[in-house]
Amino acid sequence: MTSPTAVLKSVGPKLVPFFKTVAIYFVLFIPDTSPSWFACLIKCLPIVSLVVFVLLHGISLGHEYCYSRRIMTGLVLCCIGDAFLVYKTHFIHGMTSFGLGHLAYVYAFGFYPFNAYVLSVCLVTATGVYLTMLPGLHGAMIPAVAVYFFLLSLMLWRAIARVRLFDDLWTWTKLCSCAGAILFCFSDAFIGINNFIAPVPHAQVLIMVFYYAAQLGMALSVVDSMASSSSNVNTAVKSVAAAAKSQRPMRIKVN
Repeated sequence: MTSPTAVLKSVGPKLVPFFKTVAIYFVLFIPDTSPSWFACLIKCLPIVSLVVFVLLHGISLGHEYCYSRRIMTGLVLCCIGDAFLVYKTHFIHGMTSFGLGHLAYVYAFGFYPFNAYVLSVCLVTATGVYLTMLPGLHGAMIPAVAVYFFLLSLMLWRAIARVRLFDDLWTWTKLCSCAGAILFCFSDAFIGINNFIAPVPHAQVLIMVFYYAAQLGMALSVVDSMASSSSNVNTAVKSVAAAAKSQRPMRIKVN
């Protein structure tokens, strides 16, 4: 596992564009009541910077980079969703893009270990939040939000389940993706409350702070992904070798 200190020295400079574009977003701070192509640009730039960060960290069509490719796909889909959400009339389109982004993250995180307990907690929590928002939903938004919450809860489940904190198999990059998933849920919760229940003071600031932090966590999770993949391959090779050795026929020496 790569140490956080070593990572800070190596990847810190690659994250400078992200922090600069986030600062630009909050300095200019165009209210979401004033949609424009410029507002769309400055909102998307931090996520574009994270996509570039993933690319700079290394990517190819090889198996060792499959995690990075899936995380990058999720970031790109979420960036498209950001552009749609600038315009209120495209809310469902934005939600669809984010839903697909969550699927990309789920695909990256994988389905092992399963952890049914975490799944049940995520689904029950998502159902409770959805039922709270239900009175404010109308028409196509009723099934659309239900599907989105399901995908969001799947993403949260996989991000938490893969950490395996109590099995001493966690890595700091897995913690980053887990924290990112949790922060994503907070961001979406503020969006839901503000749009479908009651106005939230400083909603746009809260939503975007949690959102950018969430996507940063997702992007940072690629740092150790290649090492983890190599470790898994080596472990599998050793297991196969050990099994073959245990099944080796006994040689009988004849005098």
